[in-house]
Amino acid sequence: MLDRVFPLPLPDANGGSTVVLARDGTPLRAFADADGAWRYPVTPDEVSPLYLQALLTYEDRWFWWHPGVNPIALARAFAQLLRHGHIVSGGSTLTMQVARIIDPQPRSVGGKLRQILRALQLEAHLSKRDILTLYLNHAPFGGTIEGVEAASWAYLGKPASRLSHAEAALLAVLPQSPTRLRPDRNPKAARVARDKVLARMAAQHVWSAASVRDARIESVAARELESPLHAALLAERLHEAQPQVRRITTTIDANLQRALEARVADYLGRLPERTSAALLVVDNATLEARAYVGSGAFGDEARLGHVDMVRAWRSPGSTLKPFLYGLALDDGLIDSESLLVDAPQSFGTYRPGNFDMAFAGPVAAADALRQSLNVPAVDLLDRVGPARFMARLSNAGLNIRLPRGVEPNLSIILGGGGARLQDLAGAYTALNRGGIAGHVRFTPTDPEIDRRVLSDGAAWIVRAILEANPRPGYRLDTFDPGSHPRVAWKTGTSYGYRDAWAVGTTPRYTVAVWVGRPDGTPLPGQYGAVTALPLMFEAIDGLPIAALAATPQPPPASVKQAEICWPLGLAFDPKHPELCQQKRTAWILNGVIPPTLPERDARIWSAGLVQVRVDAGSGRRLSPGCDTAAAKTVDIARWPALAYPWLAQDLRRRSSVPALQAGCATDGLDATQSIRIDGVADGAAIARAPNSDKPAVLRLRALGADRERILWLVNGRLEGQTRAAQPFEHAFTRSGEQTITALAASGAYAQLRIRVLR
Repeated sequence: MLDRVFPLPLPDANGGSTVVLARDGTPLRAFADADGAWRYPVTPDEVSPLYLQALLTYEDRWFWWHPGVNPIALARAFAQLLRHGHIVSGGSTLTMQVARIIDPQPRSVGGKLRQILRALQLEAHLSKRDILTLYLNHAPFGGTIEGVEAASWAYLGKPASRLSHAEAALLAVLPQSPTRLRPDRNPKAARVARDKVLARMAAQHVWSAASVRDARIESVAARELESPLHAALLAERLHEAQPQVRRITTTIDANLQRALEARVADYLGRLPERTSAALLVVDNATLEARAYVGSGAFGDEARLGHVDMVRAWRSPGSTLKPFLYGLALDDGLIDSESLLVDAPQSFGTYRPGNFDMAFAGPVAAADALRQSLNVPAVDLLDRVGPARFMARLSNAGLNIRLPRGVEPNLSIILGGGGARLQDLAGAYTALNRGGIAGHVRFTPTDPEIDRRVLSDGAAWIVRAILEANPRPGYRLDTFDPGSHPRVAWKTGTSYGYRDAWAVGTTPRYTVAVWVGRPDGTPLPGQYGAVTALPLMFEAIDGLPIAALAATPQPPPASVKQAEICWPLGLAFDPKHPELCQQKRTAWILNGVIPPTLPERDARIWSAGLVQVRVDAGSGRRLSPGCDTAAAKTVDIARWPALAYPWLAQDLRRRSSVPALQAGCATDGLDATQSIRIDGVADGAAIARAPNSDKPAVLRLRALGADRERILWLVNGRLEGQTRAAQPFEHAFTRSGEQTITALAASGAYAQLRIRVLR
């Protein structure tokens, strides 16, 4: 009957504030309840026994035995009131204090009677442990702080499970008068009250005299009262996903999180205004996030600090290339030193160029990956297949988001889709996990989701390639490798300088960094290697040294070393050394040494072995039907046609077919050597006009191209294109030796060198 007319107003177990914790229990961020109170839920087992001793000894020694009220204490309090004319001791039990917390009443006789009834009601419905838990979580500690755990972190900077004798006494007495005794405002009053508790503990022989004497020496901390705010965007993300959970434990390392937040904030101070950043540190062994910096400064409106860039979809630039090269290794298309060609090429209507519009010509697969060359990557993706590549990444948890209605295409390898920082980090862990990627875990209860993206051998080779890339400003032989962690790293920059990326993985950790503006505003001149990479290395260098192995990991059984030869790409054959124009030591997978990839365009000759008949006397080539008495067959190792403009003169000579014997019918073997540059002689010197400050200008034409598209390169850099004999003009702003190349889509080229005078 009493419950119907006088229902017990217990706090809503599903309501109230929420606290998000680091893996060691350190609060990262708290979310206040509807009344603005901060509360970190705990149970009696999670609180220091010293605090419970101080609380029960000072406030209610008979808590475990009385029925909610203590008649002796109430009688004593009433007698003191009559004798002194004012309240000397309240006579309230801990249960009565809980009653006052859940049902506040004025300090009057009527209010006291209602409090007594509530206390009896609490004892009838709840266990002693439940009543104690209510007090631990709802007792007032000043301001908006409620509960001993929130008070311990706010005033002492530590959990209530690790309190000293002095700290336990302080927190035990603080709820008696939370405003007057707040240690951040009134440390002297707080100390007097604390010492009163200590005296009671000694008098009751609960604590030894020596412990109490030592406790009195401790000062009362007067730290500034602040709510924690670390990993704020992760905390918000988890709170949104679990709004009813009051205590969320994450995988975050609190000390590392604080250090990296400070490092990111300091780093952004050197970058243009409104620049933000995101950083994620993942433990490779468990896939647990150890640090999560979602924005440059949470709450900074100018930097859009409320936008979580760890889970934002942004163009990944070139950060997907390591997985493409790994897949090409698994497919047997390449080994680590396979000959690729970085030259202007068209893939249908798609014509990729490099970041600086310069081309390197013949290049090893490892160098193409380390230098992030675009044309070789697009060429490989064309052979692997964009849809298959995306499917492999998606299966491993690295989803690529394409614009609505767009099918997988070659542009995805250069950032033509969207990816998330967290997915990139999870995928890059595969390089140190035997090719197995996974979903990053943010709480210990997150499921472990592993997916194979590469074979263990391909992952090892890709990691070895990326680890061999020295840090900017260093060469591998300029510092002791033992003093630095071995890092396999890759950068990326999206089109228009909107996103700068750097991802690095060590045997223990993977670190992913994004820098840019959340609203997508371009940052000209800010790209991965310049903007994101330094921050990534700063983060890696700040990780625990003991966890960063510097010793190289041995290759798996599927990986071996072999000597291969350019231009054929095959193993060195000591019986035919003339076919090995350049020897390289390659990492090969499953014993496969693939030949140099054929040209995609059927009109262009491919790298390979060509057998020609020559006249033994003159050495000239004999076409079919053109015989002499002394003919012999010779083998010639040819380079890919598009590589020829970049070859040294000796290599061109060794791989070129001999000139055709006079009178023999043409056989088409030298059809691609018919372009000629008109407008200046090879070896000429040019200078600006007298008394002019304008640079020297040449007007050139490519003759013999028959309406083909001609690409014009100056010192390997694409400077323009024309059709057939249309003129190409170029102003030479730099003095010295210059190389001019006219390159046709068929592989035909012409090249000359000039000298520009000052």
